[in-house]
Amino acid sequence: MGLALKNPLVAGSSGFTGSAKLIKQLAAAGVGAVVLKSLFEEQINIESRNIVSSNDQNYSYPGAEEYIRNYTKSNTLQQYLDLIKDVKKAVDIPVIASINCVSNSDWTTFARDIEAAGANAIELNIFEMAVDRNVSAEKYEQKYLDILRAVKKNISIPVAVKISQYFTNIVRVVDQLYANGANSVVLFNRFWEPDIDLEKLEITTASIVSSPNDLTKTLRWTGIVNGVLPNVQIAASTGIHNGDGVLKAILAGAQVTQLCSTLYINGYGVVEQMLTEMESFMKKWNFNSIADFRGKLNYSEIPAFDKYERVQFMKYFSGKELI
Repeated sequence: MGLALKNPLVAGSSGFTGSAKLIKQLAAAGVGAVVLKSLFEEQINIESRNIVSSNDQNYSYPGAEEYIRNYTKSNTLQQYLDLIKDVKKAVDIPVIASINCVSNSDWTTFARDIEAAGANAIELNIFEMAVDRNVSAEKYEQKYLDILRAVKKNISIPVAVKISQYFTNIVRVVDQLYANGANSVVLFNRFWEPDIDLEKLEITTASIVSSPNDLTKTLRWTGIVNGVLPNVQIAASTGIHNGDGVLKAILAGAQVTQLCSTLYINGYGVVEQMLTEMESFMKKWNFNSIADFRGKLNYSEIPAFDKYERVQFMKYFSGKELI
């Protein structure tokens, strides 16, 4: 996004990036940038009365109104602006604000205050599940473009858009975001994951952290997008737990990688470990800089990678016998 980073390790939006004290520890550990803990669109629309009344569905869930009111009271806009200012004073690495949003309503003008507070960039974590059978895929995609344009109209700092993997055509979505002013895309955000409690017969929450196995989807689409749209800068996110994960994402074409779950699991020390593993890898292969191997293993050299993936599927699964 035009930001100068000392390395491609970016602490993603999480509890670790919600205070200046914790972010100072991340900077000391060696991360190249931080994405602040997300501010929610509902917080920006601080009039909780308006939030609740704006959506009839809010009345369908017991406790929704009370929860939203209490949430907005304890999470004010000024606190977020103060966090940006405090972090900018505390560390010398880029500070990226984060907004979790679902619409392009009046909240978008608040982006000006974020810029004025000193944020180096904004990440739009757009949370939209396509579940309405009466809404076309194009209309869902258009929401992303509308939000992006509304924010870009109000600020001059770079904007990244964090999207999910639940699109019919991810390459087209990324291309449209880039054409409409996105300075970077983040692949991917992580939705709340459901599970079912068989003892209580209730819907419950699955693990909130990712695992290294989640990296495969990130690698696939990072490699494809970078191969087709080489000018688009990609922040790879989800499933990056160690130095190998970072290296694989960069080889696939990522500009930077976001760290979140691994910080919860392994603590600050994982950052130094990742940097050491990256240095060892570069020394082994005689790479002088990250640019020497970024995108080296993207999909650009595969003539028809849709057919390539199908052949790989057939290769590994058609001959398998039941045991």
